[in-house]
Amino acid sequence: MDNKKVTATDVARLAGVSQSSVSRVFSSNSSSVTKEKRKAIIEAANKLGYQPNAIARGLITNKSHIIGIVMRDIKNPFYPEVLEKFYSRLTDIGYQVIFINSMNHQIEEDEISRLIEYNAEAVIITDAILTSSAVERFVRNNIPIVLFNRYIPNSKCSAVSCKNYEAGKAIGKYLIEKGHRNPAFISGPFNTSTTIDRQRGYQEALSEGGISKLIIEDGKYTYEGGYEAAANLIRDHKNLDSIFCGNDISAFGAIDAIKAANKLVPEDISVIGFDDVQTSKWFPYSLTTWKQPVDEMVEKTISILMNDLNGKSKTPEIVELDGHLVTRNSVKDRTDK
Repeated sequence: MDNKKVTATDVARLAGVSQSSVSRVFSSNSSSVTKEKRKAIIEAANKLGYQPNAIARGLITNKSHIIGIVMRDIKNPFYPEVLEKFYSRLTDIGYQVIFINSMNHQIEEDEISRLIEYNAEAVIITDAILTSSAVERFVRNNIPIVLFNRYIPNSKCSAVSCKNYEAGKAIGKYLIEKGHRNPAFISGPFNTSTTIDRQRGYQEALSEGGISKLIIEDGKYTYEGGYEAAANLIRDHKNLDSIFCGNDISAFGAIDAIKAANKLVPEDISVIGFDDVQTSKWFPYSLTTWKQPVDEMVEKTISILMNDLNGKSKTPEIVELDGHLVTRNSVKDRTDK
């Protein structure tokens, strides 16, 4: 059996055209080939089982059709769900995805180099911290960046996120309406817009409701961090009646820590999360949480990227989208007392 790979030259020979015509048909320059030639080339390619080489095509067109996605915390179920949605939508519109799992809080030089070497046309960055020097390096290489689920004030990067401040405020109001007077906040890293805005909105709602003191523990947006933070809160604050966790996975840790302390959720302590990942629906947690509009956020991120790539964007765009509270069984109504 002849396992020789079919080349553009083979297609050209069968179709009776030049190799350059074959290359143009399988690139973004296909309109320069006559209808008759294009038909002959497609028929020859199908007959021979020709598969165009995407890398070679990228060298010809100077467009790789590769989008980089940089993600740090793949243990957080929110981000694998996000990655799946990005992959599905980008491949639907003809792009390949190069995924980089950043091992540190901030994107590293070698990770930037890898994206540049692969000729990524654009980059989506989720939870890895982007330094100003990293931004400048992407800019110098004409690689547009969109931050997902956070923003950097006064940055050259576009960004798409949920309305975190409004969400935090709505959660604070909800807990007050349900009769909670001794709340706490389990945060994520304090240097991200996500944490800052959620905490600011939550604290403002509590203040307006007559609660001047907010107890805060850093849960690092992880299960282990949420567990440890909740254990500390239970130990140090005997009147604690509710915890708003900065994301769902830290809320799962908090719920398990509460149970380990022989307390009940929500009878003793109410818990609210943020994201509405699939696990939030599971019976052991049945978590009341703030649902991020992930599908809309993904679509808007891709729309901004396409505008950047097509030269339609003049300045960075910061977009914040509405989410909503999903009520389940982890918050007690204490107004019945």
